[in-house]
Amino acid sequence: MNRQFTLHDSISRAVYIAMIVSWLVFFFGFRWFRFRRPETREKRRDRVSVIGIVLQGTGYGTVWVLERPLFAPISPMPTWAEAVLAIVTVAIALGSIWLVFSAVKTLGSQWAYLARVTEGHRLVMEGPYRWVRNPIYTGMFGMMLATGLAISHWIAFPISIVVFGVGTYIRVSREEKLLRSEFGEQWDEYKRRVPAVLPGLL
Repeated sequence: MNRQFTLHDSISRAVYIAMIVSWLVFFFGFRWFRFRRPETREKRRDRVSVIGIVLQGTGYGTVWVLERPLFAPISPMPTWAEAVLAIVTVAIALGSIWLVFSAVKTLGSQWAYLARVTEGHRLVMEGPYRWVRNPIYTGMFGMMLATGLAISHWIAFPISIVVFGVGTYIRVSREEKLLRSEFGEQWDEYKRRVPAVLPGLL
């Protein structure tokens, strides 16, 4: 019994630490890309997308603030199941970081927090934009999902998903409205081929 408790405790601590490290990499990576991004002249900006940013941030805050007891699993489960969930959780976090950074690098100077169109803006369809139209939001959702599995109370988890989802919908709709007005039929054809956030679902 003591051996099982020790293994359970080690798994929980490892996942918790992995999520802290993942978020540090995620946060400072964003700051690094923003610092290195060349300045471009802006043509149009949609400030309504700020509402989406606030809601996404609220979703993130929910999974962090409404935590379950420290190092406890999201629900009672055998040690082997907790180990599998731990591997899946860390894999989601690492994959999400890679996806976001790859998308930001692909966008280059066009990347910004707020929805906007710049001078010489082009419709990016390569890199992770081959799979989804908004891979940054896909990766952001993955980070929230991994965090919820690692530390969030099970009641808070679905609430955070809903709030984050509404925020993402607002940002996607406002950004894609700008792109539709800029690229017309080229955008429509791209939208028909590629899902917005989650392949096969949305």
